[in-house]
Amino acid sequence: MDEIARKTAPEAATPKASRLETGQTSTVRLGQPPSTEAISPEPLYVTTPSLPPLDDFTQLIRGVWDRRLLTNGGPLHQELERALAAYLGLEYVSLFTNGTVALVTALQALQIRGEVITTPFSFVATGHSILWNGLTPVFCDIDPNTLNIDPERLESLVTARTTAIMPVHCYGHPCDTDRIGSLAQRRGLKVIYDAAHAFGVSDSGGSILRHGDLAVLSFHATKVFNTFEGGAIVSGSRAMKTRIDKLKNFGFEDEVSVTEVGINGKMSELHAAVGLCQLARVDRDIHARSEVARQYRQALGELKGLRFIGATTEIRENHSYFPILVMPDFPVGRDEAYSRLRDQGIFARRYFYPLISDFPMYQRHRGTNADLTPVASRVAKQVLCLPMSSELRPTDIDRVCSAIRTIAKC
Repeated sequence: MDEIARKTAPEAATPKASRLETGQTSTVRLGQPPSTEAISPEPLYVTTPSLPPLDDFTQLIRGVWDRRLLTNGGPLHQELERALAAYLGLEYVSLFTNGTVALVTALQALQIRGEVITTPFSFVATGHSILWNGLTPVFCDIDPNTLNIDPERLESLVTARTTAIMPVHCYGHPCDTDRIGSLAQRRGLKVIYDAAHAFGVSDSGGSILRHGDLAVLSFHATKVFNTFEGGAIVSGSRAMKTRIDKLKNFGFEDEVSVTEVGINGKMSELHAAVGLCQLARVDRDIHARSEVARQYRQALGELKGLRFIGATTEIRENHSYFPILVMPDFPVGRDEAYSRLRDQGIFARRYFYPLISDFPMYQRHRGTNADLTPVASRVAKQVLCLPMSSELRPTDIDRVCSAIRTIAKC
């Protein structure tokens, strides 16, 4: 669901790096002639956080200083909840300090017990939220085309102890919500969608966040819409939102009554201010990301041995990531391609490798044997997410594609 946010390598105080039109950096010391050393390209990370104009942010922050209301559902927090609900076309949005705490709270809100079926092909926070609640994760294999949880395999994993399914809209591509919903209704299961990647994604009926009992967003710095750190739960009723909001505030019913074992999951006014600024720009950012994806597909589409991940049922994508699969007929393996890109300052990432089910704390749970998740095990060894953000320049995209084409000639 979440990962380390990196923008650019930190600059030393002296010398100072200056950006050239080529997108490279050169070292110049005051009072000395330019260095004759080779110019080093700037690092390109898998994501570069989008930031609003600083003046927009400081204008909102002045109000925080004036009011001295820093958290506990202040006016900016309330305004962001309303603005997000309007933007997403949904009614009930509860802001959180981050997406992981939101996942933990979502399971609490629905009073989930026993086993939760989920995907091994996700960021580890998906599984950790289940363990934090004292529940048992059961791992289901993924569909080879969508890389989402495979509805064909779900029902065979349901037991008398199963109470919920936690699918992930991987890379922002919607799961098969119809089949998952039908199974859940037939077997009396709750559905919590980990929608960390899926901000702004729509299918023919509207926001994909309307599916399931709850949907959980991440607003981490690496996401399409970020508040530096943050998250949200989308629910379907006023009563459920009230329960969620109580749980994220320690379980307080009123000033002197605590009726639930809640947690401190509240978003601060500073993070809400970031979100309000970002929301004004998010459509622009999504459009820019779509152009990056188009250029990648155009430049790399003819290379033998690379496979792109296509849309599923969405009519609006958000291009949260740009994953490729390095297939057996590519001249080098995925790990070698990954290393060669890193050698050139291109920090693609192997999302998601290892699988959640490969980590030691999950080994005693069902579905951790690779024989039970053959597709996920294979894809985890093939996937490589290329740099993707609204901040990428044409020269950056050309650099990534040129490097991959060079590797393809090996």
